[in-house]
Order: sequence, then C-alpha cells, then structure tokens
Amino acid sequence: MTDYTLYYWSAPFRGQFVRAVLAWAGKTWAEAGDEQIGRLMEGPVKAMPVPFMGPPVLVDEQSGFAVSQMPAILLYLGESLALLPEDPAGRALALKVVCDANDVIDELTRDGGKSMWTPDRWTEFEPRLTKWMSFWEEIGRRHGLKAESGLLLGGDAPGLADIVTATLWTTIADRFPQIGEILKKSAPRTAALAERVSGLPPLVAVAEQARRDYGDTWSGGQIEASLRKVLKA
Repeated sequence: MTDYTLYYWSAPFRGQFVRAVLAWAGKTWAEAGDEQIGRLMEGPVKAMPVPFMGPPVLVDEQSGFAVSQMPAILLYLGESLALLPEDPAGRALALKVVCDANDVIDELTRDGGKSMWTPDRWTEFEPRLTKWMSFWEEIGRRHGLKAESGLLLGGDAPGLADIVTATLWTTIADRFPQIGEILKKSAPRTAALAERVSGLPPLVAVAEQARRDYGDTWSGGQIEASLRKVLKA
C-alpha cells in the first residue's frame, strides 16, 4: 500500500510541488490518473474524496484524510512531515513562499489560459516576472540566503520553502531556458539555491521521472504553446 494518492493531471505544474515534497520525505504515492480525475470532477460532490473544482487533491492513505488546493496540501505535508520552521513567523513565511509560487505559475499561464501570450503581452509582463523573482531574493537576504550555501529561511537542512523554490524555478527553467536566464540575472542567489537543492538525490529522481512521464510538457494546452511561441522555446 502506498502512503498517498495524488490526483493531478499528466503534467508537472502544480502537481510537481506535491510530488517533490513527497519524494523529499521518502514517501510513496500513486497517481490516480486523468480519467479518474475527470470522472470525479464530473460526478457528484458527495463522491469526491474532498470537495474540489480541480486538482491537485491528495489523499493520505494511512489516515484517510483528503485535501485539495496546492498551498493547503503543502501546508499539511509540511506540518505532518516536519518540513516547516518551528517558530510561527517562519511557518508563515514558508506558506507565503508556497502561495507566491502558486501565483507565479498562475500568471505564467495567464490565469488558467483566459488569454494567450503574444510578444507584446510578454514584453509588458517581463518586468513583473523579474519583480516576482526579486521576492525570493529579498526574503532570502533578510532571513537566510546570505551566502551561496544558504537556505531561503535559514536552518541546517532544506525545508518546505527550499523544496518549493527549487521545484518552481528549475522546472520552469528546464522547460523554458529563457526564463532560467532571466532568473540568473535578476535573482542569482535564488537561482543558485534552486540549482543546489534540485541537485539533491530525491529531487533529481522526481525531476527525472517527470521528464520520462511528461517530456517537455509543463502546464500543457494552448497556453503553454503560446508561451513557447513567444519565447521560441
């Protein structure tokens, strides 16, 4: 029996954060698959493991607890797997990093593909993207990332904020090298942290599995195609 069941589409995107945290903690999980997700979304709410409009959904198979929404899932895993700082301020900052990561990928997909990327829209957006990147740089400067070997919120071992940071930026940079270059120029310590943490064995393994399973796909659909077109990725 696996430790968890993850309901997420066949793509990295939001689901990759959950996979990365589970892999880091040495947990096993099963992927429910697109067909099962579709059936649940089309069926009655009372048949869902937890009420949700869209994945991710995580079911803890040991306790039967189920939760949706990526930040809520990561908060649950951070608490239950001891990946959060001990002090309330540190825990709040870790959750902020999770929510910021969620916002970044929302903006890169133009709020779920409500409109497509064009060269003019990307040119207008790029300063906003570099501002987002600067958030990680400044949080790290204030709290822990004062040297190339530092962690985002300090500490002796990577925690939830570091895993999320590494997963966000390295998954994007791997699929869109142009964005990776922007990160290196705009937030060099963040880029170094992401590369360093993503190079640790559990995260290497989960990234390699994602590459085998999903290829170049990041979010999928027309919105990813339009982003690739403007970046020529």
